[in-house]
Amino acid sequence: MRILQIIPSISLVYGGPSQMVLGLSAALAAKNIDVTIITTDSNGDIGQLPLDVPLNQPIQQNGYQIIYFRCYPWRRYKFSFSLLQWLNENARQFDLAHLHALFSPVTTLAATIARYHHLPYIIRPCGMLDPADLQKKKLLKQIYATLLERPNLAGAAAIHFTSKEEAKISERFGLGSTGKMPVPRDLVIPLGVTAGLFSKRLGESQVPIILFMSRIAPKKGLDLLIPALESILESGIEFHFILAGSNPQDADYERQIKVQIHNSSLAKYTTITGFVSGNLKVELLTKADLFVLPSYYENFGIAVAEAMAAGVPVVISDRIHIAEDIQQAEAGWVEPLEVGAIANSIKSALLNPQERQRRGLNGKEYAKKHYNWEAIAQQTIDAYQQILSSIAEGRRKKEEGRRKKQ
Repeated sequence: MRILQIIPSISLVYGGPSQMVLGLSAALAAKNIDVTIITTDSNGDIGQLPLDVPLNQPIQQNGYQIIYFRCYPWRRYKFSFSLLQWLNENARQFDLAHLHALFSPVTTLAATIARYHHLPYIIRPCGMLDPADLQKKKLLKQIYATLLERPNLAGAAAIHFTSKEEAKISERFGLGSTGKMPVPRDLVIPLGVTAGLFSKRLGESQVPIILFMSRIAPKKGLDLLIPALESILESGIEFHFILAGSNPQDADYERQIKVQIHNSSLAKYTTITGFVSGNLKVELLTKADLFVLPSYYENFGIAVAEAMAAGVPVVISDRIHIAEDIQQAEAGWVEPLEVGAIANSIKSALLNPQERQRRGLNGKEYAKKHYNWEAIAQQTIDAYQQILSSIAEGRRKKEEGRRKKQ
């Protein structure tokens, strides 16, 4: 089976979507699936990709291959004419394409090319069908969806959601309601984490370490978290707060958050690391006593799953779509989007180290069982095979009907 993964960028600075494609591709390759990723050289302008990375040619990595294409003419939108040209020339070499993103010109046109060449494709919307996300640039997205993404979704073999809640609330732009456009099949397959990286969990520190590790964006709930932490300090409870993350697409907001912390009582209790990956990321997760993410919405929350895999209890908002998993596993605390509620849960966690440890261990066991890449890869392969079998059966029946008419 030859699978093509298409994503605007795999630079880890862009967060979960990029990380997911790399993890999934390695897991699929380990099960002898032939995987090729095509993407652009967009890297958030932080130099995460080597300047001399070969373009337009396969690079072998972890059992699969990546082909980078130059962003041109719109680097800001991660657009590449050469990627689309390559896809147009090579689409028929693959059995199925897996597209990761909506409202991105390169994946929008990639879906159109796939349909033209009768290449079946799955779309993973990465939370972009969430009603809250659709409110951003609402009019533009409505026009874009009507003209481009609606037919792309209708033509997909399936839509890949990463949680049941994401599938439940996601907008379908009226597909199926008029009878003119079909409703594609829903796939619910979670994201995975590499739990083995976090096997050596460190003991509790003298002053509890609270870790926020995510993109620094308005949706992440820092406007709630910062005053919540300030109120905890006012009550006489000390901790060390680590803010790990960046936002290459909204540097102004990132600066605003840094200034806010610098001018607050949190300043001397806070370390701001910027974007982290690799060994530093692992080190922060193994040192943390509590992970916090009060997001306004998350289709999955890969950073939360990583914290769980590391044995770190979590305090999250009920708008993160794996919140139900956290509650059922008793892996942390889930609260509404209120400063007081978030502060109370963090305070409770800080004052109860034994309870932190219990919930952290629960989370680790849950992640090991439900968020491991081997199981997720097998779910994905099963979905690929079912889609291809269904298409083959449809073609067989169509050909049989054609012969009967003759």
